[in-house]
This record gives sequence, structure tokens and C-alpha cells, in this order.
Amino acid sequence: MAPKIIRSPLAPKRIAKPKALSGLRLHVMASGARYKRRDDFLLIELNDTATVAGVFTKSKMPSAAVDLSRANLISSKGRARAILVNAGNANAFTGQAGAKAAALTATAAAKKIGCRAEQVLIASTGVIGETLETKPLLKALETGDNKKAKKTDKENKWQSAARAIMTTDTFPKLTSATAKFGNQTVTLTGIAKGSGMIAPDMATMLAFIFTDAALPVSVLQKLLQEANADSFNCVTVDSDTSTSDTCFLAATGAVKINGAAVKSANDKRLAGVKKALADIMQNLAEQVARDGEGASKLMTIEVSGAENDAAARRIGLAIGNSPLVKTAIAGADANWGRIVMAVGKSGEKAERDRLAISIGGIKVARGGKVVPGYKEAPVARHMKNKEISIAVNVGVKQGKGRARIWASDLTHGYISINADYRS
Repeated sequence: MAPKIIRSPLAPKRIAKPKALSGLRLHVMASGARYKRRDDFLLIELNDTATVAGVFTKSKMPSAAVDLSRANLISSKGRARAILVNAGNANAFTGQAGAKAAALTATAAAKKIGCRAEQVLIASTGVIGETLETKPLLKALETGDNKKAKKTDKENKWQSAARAIMTTDTFPKLTSATAKFGNQTVTLTGIAKGSGMIAPDMATMLAFIFTDAALPVSVLQKLLQEANADSFNCVTVDSDTSTSDTCFLAATGAVKINGAAVKSANDKRLAGVKKALADIMQNLAEQVARDGEGASKLMTIEVSGAENDAAARRIGLAIGNSPLVKTAIAGADANWGRIVMAVGKSGEKAERDRLAISIGGIKVARGGKVVPGYKEAPVARHMKNKEISIAVNVGVKQGKGRARIWASDLTHGYISINADYRS
């Protein structure tokens, strides 16, 4: 039976209902491999003009799904035809049995849609170290979409797809946008899952973004890497990078640009697509932080005055990952000294006597010390909110590095969820 889910208090009030996107088909299935009486298996079928780019975990313990998808992206030259996702089992640290299970499911998906096995990308998420039983997954692929599910329009099918990839998530994560593509209009839609083991070193645990634009793989890869740097690589829940982190960006090719084909990510006709992609990926990254296991508050941390953007990101993550900062946020304790501590431990350049901190727009520290006449009461009031804003200028001379980080607080709920995760 699926575990009882208590919706995060930080969840969006409304679940997005994306517009129809041509060039793909969603197959949502209930395999029963891990969860009972809920969808837990997703096949995204792409048309034969599709191109796909990907980024993966930098963990030295990658899952069998990550290994297979990395190889298949290369062998297919990004001309993938399907993305297959199972929830509840990461198929990581499972040896040759895991590799065989990944290959079997990819082959079955290829047979179902009529493509080569190397054109299937897979992603798995859930418990590490448990053998992935393929029998229920293969049966689900054979029988197709869950017959008991009510027919839904294409917009609601996206919601079903986002729910099917959830594990400890408390709400489905999806968003959509339209953008100008030269003189054309294209749609972009993304879904993601992630709640714990979130300190991505490439992406969130799993994320899949789609557009109906026609774009070559080389351009897609550049667009994905650029957008990823300021989105999924800037979110943290608990400082733990998953074995399974995977993010794909697929272009179905249904909408072709007028004039010469796009050959560079710097093509000015991509300006609207770039902005929409950045917005979608940042929106999904923030949703992951909002659904952090046991989270009661969302931190948005703005870092400036750093040596470069990468340094600013590392400083922001040092703040967002600090158990002392996270518990202070959870307890509404205006102990800003913990932010100073976190900046200092980051290992990045920072000028103690030029450091400046604001919380909720209220100046707390300037010039390396508390601001004259500082009163804690207004800061304490802000700390009681569900959304906490922290701004830090680390004061590096001529430092132009900036970053925005999304992080959750740390509560007893996180301990309870992870202590009982496999029960």
C-alpha cells in the first residue's frame, strides 16, 4: 500500500495544468513493483524527430540507470525515442543484476514503441542496494497504461506523469510555459521529483523537460547545462547527492524555426526559449526545496560580492546546508551568527570586515559587525514566516559573483521520514 502522504505546508496552492505539447505521448502505469494501488511507472514516447540532452549525477556510485542512459545518449547521438522511469527502487549498487534489469526494461520499452534499445533512456529512484524486480515492470509495459485510471486530457496526463515518479514527495512537481522561437511559438513543460537526498551536483533527483521546438543535440546540451547551473545545481535539502540524479531536456522537433536552422546556443532567436527554460528549471528546483522531507520553511539565499558565480554558489550552499542555520530557521531563532559561521567554513574568499547580511530585507550586519542600533524583534517576526529570505554580500574587492540558492529547514520530521523510510 502507498504510504500516507502529508502534503508539505510549502506546497504550491495549485498544481500546474500544462498545455498540450506535440511530438510525444505519455504512458502512465501502475506496475505494483514497489507501491500498491498507485501509478509508479512512466514511459514517455518521443517521435522520430526528437533530440535529447542530459546531465547526470557526479556521484562515484552511479545507478545502473545512469550508466545505461549515459551510454545510450552517446550511442544514439541524442536521437532518443523514449524515457522510462520507475519509482521506489534506485537500482543502484546492485551489480550485474542491476545492469541486466536496466537493459531488460529498456529493451522491452523499445519493443513497445518500435525503436532500437539504445534509443531508450531510463531513470530509477528509490531505495539503494535492492535488486530491481523486472517482472512487474515488463508486464506493465506489455499491458500498457493503467486500465483502471480514468481517461484524462493531455494536460491532466502530465499531472499523472508527475505523480508516477514520486517517492517520498508530497506533491507532484510540474510547470509549463510558452516562448517565441523566431516567429513561431513553442511550448515547454517540465516535471521533476525530489524530496530527500537532495544536494544535486548536476540536477535534482529526477527531472524531465520537454519542448516541441526543433533543436540539434549540441544546442540542447548547451542550453541544459547553462540553465542547470542556476537551477537544480542551486537547490539543497540535506547536503546528500543521489546516486540517481538525472535531468533530460528533449526537443520533439514538431515546431521548426523559420529561416536557417539553429546551430548555436547563442543564436538570438533562442532568447525566448532560454528564458522560458531558465524559468521552468528554477521553478522546479524551488518546488523540490519546498517539498524537502519534513520541511516547514523555505530559505531563499542570495549571495553577492563573491570572487565568481561558482564561489557564490558554494557559499550559498554552505549556508543552506548548515544544520545550525537550518535548525535556527526551523525554530525561528534570529541567530544570524550562524550565517557568519557558514560563510567562513565555505572555503571561498570572503572579507570578514566587509561582510554584510540582511534577513527579510532587514540589515543585520554591515562592515563586518552588527549594524548600529540593531533590534532583533523585526528579524524574529520575519523568521516566523514560511518563506525566509537571506542576503549576504561577502565583500570580496571587485567581486561580481552572484548566486541564488533554495534550501529547506531541518525539523524532527526529516528524522522521522528517514528513520522509517524502508518500513
